[in-house]
Amino acid sequence: MFDIDLMSRVPIYEQLYRKVVELVSKGVLTEQDKLPSVRSLATELSVNPNTVAKAYALLERDGIIHTLAGRGSFVAKPDAALIEKHLLAEFDTAAEHALDAGISGAALSARLQTLTEPTGTKEDNNV
Repeated sequence: MFDIDLMSRVPIYEQLYRKVVELVSKGVLTEQDKLPSVRSLATELSVNPNTVAKAYALLERDGIIHTLAGRGSFVAKPDAALIEKHLLAEFDTAAEHALDAGISGAALSARLQTLTEPTGTKEDNNV
């Protein structure tokens, strides 16, 4: 569930942060779901526990999770505005990568238009 890319330029704590936000936004993690302990997740991912603790601290700071002493970390009530902010940031990053790869702004606009049309199907969305 918490897959990370050890070869990525994105810091591991940031990958974990983004993954939790993604899972919350998709409804995979819901309010009051318990997250793995810092130690168990660090062991599972073969990373330093401080890395996981940093991700959890940022998630708590931003209201994505809350921690109860002696009980663990839990998903907080999702804040739609915060989730939207993070998803739009991910969208911006993907669009920047596409532009850097030579995809035109017009092609991206057309793609977005296709995705937002009520009659659009997944088959129609392939580029």
